[in-house]
Amino acid sequence: MKFRKLLVLPLLILSVHVVAQIGGESTYEFLNLTNSAKMAALGGNQIALNDHSDLNVAYNNPALLNDEMAGSVLMNYVNYIADVNYGYAAFALKTEKIGPLTFGIHYINYGDFIKADETGQKEGSFRAAEYALLASWSKQVKAVKLGITLKPILSSFESYKSVGIAFDLGAAYTSDNELSTIGLVVRNMGTQITTYYENGDRESIPLDIQLGGSQRLAHAPFRLSATLQHLQRWRLAQDEEVDNGFETTIEKDSFTKAFMRHVVLGVELLPSENFHIRAGYNFQRRQELMFNDKKSTVGFSWGFGFQIKRFRIDYGSARYHLSSSSNHFSVAFRLNNSLR
Repeated sequence: MKFRKLLVLPLLILSVHVVAQIGGESTYEFLNLTNSAKMAALGGNQIALNDHSDLNVAYNNPALLNDEMAGSVLMNYVNYIADVNYGYAAFALKTEKIGPLTFGIHYINYGDFIKADETGQKEGSFRAAEYALLASWSKQVKAVKLGITLKPILSSFESYKSVGIAFDLGAAYTSDNELSTIGLVVRNMGTQITTYYENGDRESIPLDIQLGGSQRLAHAPFRLSATLQHLQRWRLAQDEEVDNGFETTIEKDSFTKAFMRHVVLGVELLPSENFHIRAGYNFQRRQELMFNDKKSTVGFSWGFGFQIKRFRIDYGSARYHLSSSSNHFSVAFRLNNSLR
């Protein structure tokens, strides 16, 4: 009963601030960045990977946090675009009365900027960065596991600062043979506590409702995964104006294209427990960032991971644009024994 109250409380408090928004229409957009090398390789987001030893899966879905992750320490680093970098560090522990817990920090560093007045006179430089602290907890309730993540947020751009709070609520079901997993997550449900300037309007936080699943084949070394994201909003693309030389018409996405914009696909080759190869496809990313004349591999991603005793190292490469890709690195180790 206490757990149910804990899940319902943020819903009741923050429901007035929940707005269906996606990229570019809300503040704290860094919360949606993919920091895990594994997730980056699998298309950017998967919420139903039943990996008992990988603490990264709990970042995407707190319901996947489990006792076997206790003692894990995780560090992610992403060499992003235009000298921007970000990362995530976390550790997990197990308590007898409460259950599994994880604490971490997610940050993004936008780098140094030239500071100038309204006439263009330089006045030095300033930095911009954003941070989110994360505390996650999960609990088994009959056949379903439930989880919650609390995220206090600090955003700083020169003298403009904002503080906010967000919650992630997750649920996961895994079959008895552990080959199939289904996940449901409501991410970034929250509000600004203080705005960037005095008497400013509170901006929305990037709410994202997600549903996903994964299936590991019983007699082949493959695992397939898929996640539907931004389910709070059906159409993710604006209507496009098409000029054929005679008239301008409005073109909307077909049902199939509108649906595919929600889909993130991933596949893993698991030749052994200590070495994995991964690939992914993000339809929405490809549609938003590709050039019609040269589409290349925008929207596709790949990576690999391996384990050596108590250390786990993952690499992921995601093609965001024709001119650049991002490199994701993850290193994890256990303080108490080898990774399982």
